[in-house]
Amino acid sequence: MAIFLDANSKILVQGMTGSEGTKHTRRMVASGSNVVAGVTPGKGGQEVDGIPVFNNVSEAMAATGANVSVVFVPPKFAKAAVIEAVDASIPLCVVITEGIPIHDTAAFFQYAENSGKTRLVGPNCPGLISPGLSNAGIIPGDITQKGRIGLVSKSGTLTYQMMYELRDLGFSSCVGIGGDPIIGTTHIDCLAAFEADSETDVIVMIGEIGGDAEERAAAFIKANVTKPVIGYVAGFTAPEGKTMGHAGAIVSGSSGTAAAKKDALEAVGVRVGKTPSEAARLVREVLASR
Repeated sequence: MAIFLDANSKILVQGMTGSEGTKHTRRMVASGSNVVAGVTPGKGGQEVDGIPVFNNVSEAMAATGANVSVVFVPPKFAKAAVIEAVDASIPLCVVITEGIPIHDTAAFFQYAENSGKTRLVGPNCPGLISPGLSNAGIIPGDITQKGRIGLVSKSGTLTYQMMYELRDLGFSSCVGIGGDPIIGTTHIDCLAAFEADSETDVIVMIGEIGGDAEERAAAFIKANVTKPVIGYVAGFTAPEGKTMGHAGAIVSGSSGTAAAKKDALEAVGVRVGKTPSEAARLVREVLASR
């Protein structure tokens, strides 16, 4: 069991013939993913390491049964690529591309919402991995193993750090949702999926300064989540009023600060680490007591 991505996932890569697409396709294959197709307009009929390339997503899905798309196209083409995937009704579209104009993201986000058929993960995210089953994106496939921890994170690098710190315990699924102001799959979506997953025993949620996603997640946890949740919020030392790293990580006054998010999470019973290592230690304590 895993969330969103499992042993039945058949991945196509939009932009597979580009340098980033080719490099990360090889990494996904090496970590056990079933990559069945690439999509690059005008390059149908070619192959990359024996994987066929098609001109569009619909053709690739019809020929291979692909049910996951990973988008590695440049920012100016990302909107069209995602809309093409949604038009083909692919169940899961993972948008790795960073630097997409926010109005483009808003447009394809609403397009996917209106379709009701395609789950978006990202943009500006590392993707997701269900260790031992499948890996869609740029998450290193060799830093952890299959286990019973569920991880949802805004930050790619902190995703990797948490996976590595708890590598001996392992993960059911790890989802990097991205840190842009508008994203598809949210903390709440992943919390709900992990709560329903019989093979996830504890949930780790990594947030960042800016916005109110973590506060909304806290309210959801209080009402809907029975499994233990461990949190970490990046940005305790960030200055107010500055955008820090991810486009969504901007603090205005007391709104969106790491301290405010920590308080909201702790108020609903989430134990929050001040550092990633402290959060990992809290996970170990919870699992040891079960």
